[in-house]
Amino acid sequence: MSFRRTLPQILIHLLLILFGISCIIPLISIISISLSDENSIIQNGYSFVPQGFNFRSYAYVLYKPLQLLSALKTSLIVSILGTLISLIITAGIAYVLSREDYKYKSSLSFYVFFTMLFNGGLVPTYMLISKYLHLKDTIWVLILPYLAIPWFILLLRSFMQKIPHSIIESCMIDGASELRIFFKIILPLAKPGLATIGLFIVLQYWNDWWLSLLYIEKENLVSLQYMLYRMINNIEFLTSSTNAMPPGMNTSIIPAETARMAMAILAAGPMLAVFPFFQKYFVKGLTVGAVKG
Repeated sequence: MSFRRTLPQILIHLLLILFGISCIIPLISIISISLSDENSIIQNGYSFVPQGFNFRSYAYVLYKPLQLLSALKTSLIVSILGTLISLIITAGIAYVLSREDYKYKSSLSFYVFFTMLFNGGLVPTYMLISKYLHLKDTIWVLILPYLAIPWFILLLRSFMQKIPHSIIESCMIDGASELRIFFKIILPLAKPGLATIGLFIVLQYWNDWWLSLLYIEKENLVSLQYMLYRMINNIEFLTSSTNAMPPGMNTSIIPAETARMAMAILAAGPMLAVFPFFQKYFVKGLTVGAVKG
């Protein structure tokens, strides 16, 4: 009888272990390739053990460390500042939409949902940002477009709807203002949802290279992802075009495949370090809006 009870648990644990291994294997493979020799990868293919162990790919990526540090600084500033501002705005709109006594709740909900389906288009957006708002080549052009993402607003609204309205009413009876209720009551109770949405927002800012491509021409404002994107394009151009290489230069000395993996490690490394701090609330926030009542 006891075996019948423990068998499902054993199967579930085995399934989770296999799932965890399947998530770790790609990361191990990427690290192994980034530490391998380019010629060995071409001849023998990928493996979980570095072939011809060396740091040539990292030396190639870090050839100009000051440029990399400048791009890293830009990405950190944009990710941290953008996430903080975006969380406040997203939480404010989500809180308003979660209040049943808000007069314009339906209209605002429709407006938020409508922007998920339709937008102004690339050309009008570019003209608005560069010609009328004059945000081109500023740090704010990398922050403002992602401040209020409709999907995150609706997701956080679903979480805040589970907070009992009686708590808000009791605070209002005690004379608390709306701002005090929001910052002192709602935000602390919504920590799991805020942590989940905050992780999504910081990933949105950190992984973005599109805004830098469109609006940034100054080298000191280039983000890390866009700099790595340009490096990948340069590698592909040099290795695919024989006319682009100087006479007598061998394309095999360029660590094309291993450099891509090294860039992936450098790009994902900071986020892998940040995730453990969000994990406590992120697991709780995975069920945002899943249970009502």
